[in-house]
Amino acid sequence: MENEDHNFGTSDWWPNQLDLEILDQNSQQVDPYGEDFDYAEAFEDLDLAAVKDDLEEMMTDSKDWWPADYGHYGPLFIRMAWHSAGTYRTFDGRGGAAGGRQRLPPVDSWPDNVNLDKARRLLWPIKQKYGRKLSWGDLIILAGNVALESMGFKTYGFAGGRKDDYTPDEAVDWGPEDEWETTSGDRFDADGSLKWPLGNTVMGLIYVNPEGPNGEPDLEGSAKNIRESFGKMAMNDKETVALIAGGHTFGKVHGADDPEENVGAEPAAAPIEKQGLGWENEFGEGKGPDTITSGIEGPWNTTPTQWDMSYVDNLLEYEWEPEKGPGGAWQWTTKSGELNESAPGVQDPTDTEDVMMLTTDVALKDDPDYREVLETFQENPREFQQSFSKAWYKLIHRDMGPSERFLGPEVPEETMIWQDPLPDADYDLVDDEAVAALKSELLESELSIPQLVKTAWASASTYRDSDKRGGANGARIRLEPQRSWEVNEPEQLEAALSTYEDIQAEFNDARSDDMRVSLADLIVLGGNAAIEQAAADAGYDVDVPFEPGRTDATPEQTDVESFEALKPKADGFRNYLGDDAEREPEELLVDKAELLNLTADDMTVLVGGLRALGVTHGDSELGIFTDQPGTLTNDFFTTLLDMDYEWEAASEDREVFELRDRETGDVEWTGSRVDLLFGSNTRLRAIAEVYGSDADEELFVQDFVDTWSEVMKLDRFDLE
Repeated sequence: MENEDHNFGTSDWWPNQLDLEILDQNSQQVDPYGEDFDYAEAFEDLDLAAVKDDLEEMMTDSKDWWPADYGHYGPLFIRMAWHSAGTYRTFDGRGGAAGGRQRLPPVDSWPDNVNLDKARRLLWPIKQKYGRKLSWGDLIILAGNVALESMGFKTYGFAGGRKDDYTPDEAVDWGPEDEWETTSGDRFDADGSLKWPLGNTVMGLIYVNPEGPNGEPDLEGSAKNIRESFGKMAMNDKETVALIAGGHTFGKVHGADDPEENVGAEPAAAPIEKQGLGWENEFGEGKGPDTITSGIEGPWNTTPTQWDMSYVDNLLEYEWEPEKGPGGAWQWTTKSGELNESAPGVQDPTDTEDVMMLTTDVALKDDPDYREVLETFQENPREFQQSFSKAWYKLIHRDMGPSERFLGPEVPEETMIWQDPLPDADYDLVDDEAVAALKSELLESELSIPQLVKTAWASASTYRDSDKRGGANGARIRLEPQRSWEVNEPEQLEAALSTYEDIQAEFNDARSDDMRVSLADLIVLGGNAAIEQAAADAGYDVDVPFEPGRTDATPEQTDVESFEALKPKADGFRNYLGDDAEREPEELLVDKAELLNLTADDMTVLVGGLRALGVTHGDSELGIFTDQPGTLTNDFFTTLLDMDYEWEAASEDREVFELRDRETGDVEWTGSRVDLLFGSNTRLRAIAEVYGSDADEELFVQDFVDTWSEVMKLDRFDLE
């Protein structure tokens, strides 16, 4: 009998059903410390200096069960921190060190993370000592920083604030392959670039194959993959070379023998008695000089536990040729054997090892642009040190968002451009009286209720909870690249911004005191005022909460290329589908809702409310199932659920549908796949039936107001 050991669930019977589970992550706070736990407050009570002392002491306290290479765990912890942070990708802001997710599947069991389970177990006594004051996310990164410092490198700083997750992040798409360490054609576009939203070129590896593309020592292909993958992590050529050269100054790679023949199951597949430890190695003693990790064997230099220029010097000053190492993997050795048997053994310094390079190392020398950076670093060691320190700081903090979220005494004073800086509000914020006057003026302006709401939504909905970027604060909707995005309807947006700027200038110029209003606040206030009016027109008196304090970013504070990554391929909340959208619009709606930290209920009420308000891309009639657009009614749901009508596809691509009267056959409304989703998906229909009830329209209005308010302040970290 087949499948007798498997209890079939809904997804087994209907695998093509839209997956809404990623939105459940936003509704369930799976945290043993409870809902009231404030990690930022707990971290501020942490003695960071004491933690660093403990880490420094354990760096050289080698354990028999997993001995330190060269008597120092520093290189192992650098790799651990790097591989924790290095999963970040700019396309959707997912991945990275936040949440301490390296200790959770699938990342804990990636082939690229072999033996990092031991690194985290070495850290357990420190985590145990400090408990809730120090998250795994922060500890993993801090250990990498202390490792660098303990080996003579001066880091740029460290910020805490990474609250731990306790469940895997199901929203992350790691790629199309169903086998580790493989690369399929579906991972790349026709031009060879990685498909949205991927950042790594190989399934289960952080970036690229160290042996070269498809496991071959192809220098040109390797350099191309490096540039592609590191670029998707927002690193330029200089930062890329600095990171690789700086990281490979320390430690070694392990390939004492063939991994296929000796290394057991990863942690997620290991037997229960292994207690979450994986990759049991049957070669020799399975540790120390017999360790097998990548299958590549050897250090990059003769001083693997100290900061120096030896990696750069070795790479540039010697000629390298490929060979198969003892682990059966491609690696590179000096052509004349100058560095053979020149490095100390990992346990006994009287033993010797050959210095080696990876294909990805030699590719830096082979590529003209990368080589130019290497030569600059060799001529200017101080520039190398500074470049690595800043690139490392960016690597380990890139997913944390703006500097307001950075905690601790080692946060640098400088705010980098990749942190999306904002000016301080050097003026008095608007009070209740001014807010009331501004709302009246906005409602009396030439901007309609749909325009006011649409502009506020366009500004705020760029937020991504994955890396805490975007949002209304900064009013970057008036700057490039957002000002020209197709989703924002540039011509209509230009007219709206002109009206906002006139109202702002008139208000600020008329004040005799220090009170001012920013454009960022004014845009949000306009959306709030429009919703209050739309609710009043429907017979409901609501007050949309408003917290002033947003400021306006300058072009100099806005990295155009970096912000382009926030450009939506689709926005189902506005019924927008871009030409480059490669997934079904309903899937992209769920993806955007997850990035906005919304639940299934939140997503449903927002779509229904925005449709009632007439907020659609290009003022399309799609989804406007009401005779009174601009009024906050539950008409979207009542029409969608009305059995006097039936839907028919109106286009071959099944993107547009017509709602026809069952008796007359007349077309009453048109809708998109996103619109019909709330009647076809059983779970979303169940929610829609609540909001479509005659007795619960007031509940719908209040829930819409509450959810809208939350979206408008998603990036208000100054209020936390």
